[in-house]
Amino acid sequence: MSMRPHLLVPFLACALLAQAPARKLHPELLVSTAWLADHLKDPDLALLHVADTFADYKRGHIPGARYLATAKFIDNAGPLGSELPPVETLVKTFSELGISEKSRIVIYATAWMPNAARAFFTLDYLGRGDRAALLDGGIEQWLVEDRPVTGALPAFAAAAFVPKVRPEVRASLEEVKSVVEAPAAQATGQVLDSRPERRYKAGHLSGANHVYWQETLVDEEHPVFQPVAKLEALLAARGLLPGRKVLTYCEVGLQAAHGYFLCRYLGYEAALFDGSFQEWSAAKLPTVTGGGKTAPPPAPPAN
Repeated sequence: MSMRPHLLVPFLACALLAQAPARKLHPELLVSTAWLADHLKDPDLALLHVADTFADYKRGHIPGARYLATAKFIDNAGPLGSELPPVETLVKTFSELGISEKSRIVIYATAWMPNAARAFFTLDYLGRGDRAALLDGGIEQWLVEDRPVTGALPAFAAAAFVPKVRPEVRASLEEVKSVVEAPAAQATGQVLDSRPERRYKAGHLSGANHVYWQETLVDEEHPVFQPVAKLEALLAARGLLPGRKVLTYCEVGLQAAHGYFLCRYLGYEAALFDGSFQEWSAAKLPTVTGGGKTAPPPAPPAN
């Protein structure tokens, strides 16, 4: 019996889900606005408001939120943009923010969710991901629910931030290259492109699966995550395989941070390709065009 092509992708998605090895979901990585409202007074809560400028933060933040400037964890000084700063710089930043071993960290961002996800990735790289979470829906959802904001500065003391660096969650160019060039049957990893579809179609890493980060949300006005079942079905439909490490990328490593968080939340082993497409292109490595929405296009034959 033959199967019509347009039925093949949903069929494969269901098959992948049915055969998938057990993955441990991490619901603790995402907290609701209701949860946050109930825990604002917790002594160990460290609520971080990610913004480009202090003026953005001062204009209105959730009561008790501490200002984390994007420039403190996104370094644009080197030849590649949006890289991780040195560990000692990050330690100083989080120490000054009062992050300690006991802190339960909740992160949200002004206007653009990938910045919050990038802050989460940074903390995960430093070994504190198990004590961190994103606020589902961010400040937008908080405001939709008519919850309070303030311009007042919170009082908090600096703390000793001791990193436990996890290099395995930051993918190098060589690691990504080895996965891209490996025959599919031998690959131990897989690549996820988090950019808009038009950018993916214009040129992407061979074999890369595509999930634009905004597809994981209910909508732009209410940027809460889709239910877990829908997220899992989305990733399966786009060709992501359980049991293989996911290497996420975008243009410069920001949208990819959202893909990284998504994979961690759903229980995939993940790493973020910090240099992303800019580093791949600078190395003059090959790309392919087309594809999108379903499974990635086949890799070109080896010479």
